[in-house]
Amino acid sequence: MTLKTILLFGAPGSGKGTQGKILGSIPQFYHCSCGDVFRSLRLDSELGRVFAEYSSRGQLVPDGPTIDLWRQFIAACQQAGRYDPATDLLVLDGIPRNPNQARLLSDTLDVRAVLHLTCSVFDKLVERLQRRALRENRLDDANLDVIRHRFEAYELETRPVLDYYGKSLLHVVDATQNPVGVLHDILKVLVSL
Repeated sequence: MTLKTILLFGAPGSGKGTQGKILGSIPQFYHCSCGDVFRSLRLDSELGRVFAEYSSRGQLVPDGPTIDLWRQFIAACQQAGRYDPATDLLVLDGIPRNPNQARLLSDTLDVRAVLHLTCSVFDKLVERLQRRALRENRLDDANLDVIRHRFEAYELETRPVLDYYGKSLLHVVDATQNPVGVLHDILKVLVSL
């Protein structure tokens, strides 16, 4: 069975997690943030050490461990009854992170829409990330050099995912709006699906 999915997509700080959490609170929507899945890892586990090593440098975790962890997490959510692929729309943020991951997940995900949250003001994104670092104790969001490296990785490795899924699935949402305005635009797209 393929999983009915929408992708929340955008640069670090564009609001994917905020919007995903809101959508995940609506019945028959299940939000999965790959970053949250990684951050929940125990640092004394093998995968936890791999994640800490890469994230501390602002780099993406290699595809194999990322996909394996994600599949294990989704299976555990199904077994626990938190996610039912027969009735729930999966809202993903943070995965797939590159075209290879999209290919690796092509037999699993039935992507219905890619919601691209755009923000052209770099300083606004940095401000959001640094505010989140304080609020959520996310050290990877506090260092300006790590933030710059994350943006470079996004442009080089992640942005090409938009081309992989193509224009027919792409919906651009202005992420410079307040969260309610962004949600309004997202819901307009989802209603049309």
